[in-house]
Amino acid sequence: MTEWKATVFDREQNSLGESPFYDERFKRYSWVDITRGRLWTITDGKKECFEFGQPIGSAVPMQDSDGFILAAMDGIYSYVNGKTERMVDLTLYFKPYWRCNDAKLDPRGRLFFGASVNDDHPAEGALFCLDQGKVRILEPDTKISNGMAWSSDEKSFFFSDSLKYAVFKYDYDASTGNISGKRVLFTAENGITDGLCIDDEDNLWVAYWGGNRIEKRSGEDGRKLGEIILPATNVTSCAIAEGGKILFITSAKDVLEGEFEGCLFTCNIK
Repeated sequence: MTEWKATVFDREQNSLGESPFYDERFKRYSWVDITRGRLWTITDGKKECFEFGQPIGSAVPMQDSDGFILAAMDGIYSYVNGKTERMVDLTLYFKPYWRCNDAKLDPRGRLFFGASVNDDHPAEGALFCLDQGKVRILEPDTKISNGMAWSSDEKSFFFSDSLKYAVFKYDYDASTGNISGKRVLFTAENGITDGLCIDDEDNLWVAYWGGNRIEKRSGEDGRKLGEIILPATNVTSCAIAEGGKILFITSAKDVLEGEFEGCLFTCNIK
């Protein structure tokens, strides 16, 4: 098993850092601080912040511009050239105590997004898909919809429902965006599976809330192949960056007091 060492990328402590992305087109790192409603970017060393005014579960880079799709509490928004516009009214689908959590575009440009349900409510959320303006449910009865990824052959979909303590693998139909054949790829130990990403060899990199680490797992059978130990307790998500050489990692400070809780990290993985 391989072990890697992470370094601090940005020392600002995010309350709930999530949704890391690296956009090769603009050499731009981005992430959100969910509970503070902030979208952050770093481009060529220049750090900028957009205050949205409500929790942002994820900010997904758009395919046709330098803007973002914001998965928020009451809607799905576009954010382009400093202006926001609501694309979908989520009050038609969400209960008042839900909010968006993770979101990603599938290989055909559909937006997969999930609901996070408050701790004092049952697993009544869902994983949704926004496709050509229409919203449909892909997976009902979720608690905290988290990491999402697709295999390079577009035949498999991976999903972490954190409080079901597992990463699941599905068959994926690229022509429709539908998922089926749900099975457990692996179960969580010593922490809760949070966000994840997939590399060019179809291996998963999985963040562990309460686990101080990222695990590298086989997308084929879930075998543990390596890990990155971090000086942050609640590791929330990760993204492949800079041509596959770097893993970009977010974490959450929450109520913790450690020096590196909530910071951003990078790790050389090649």
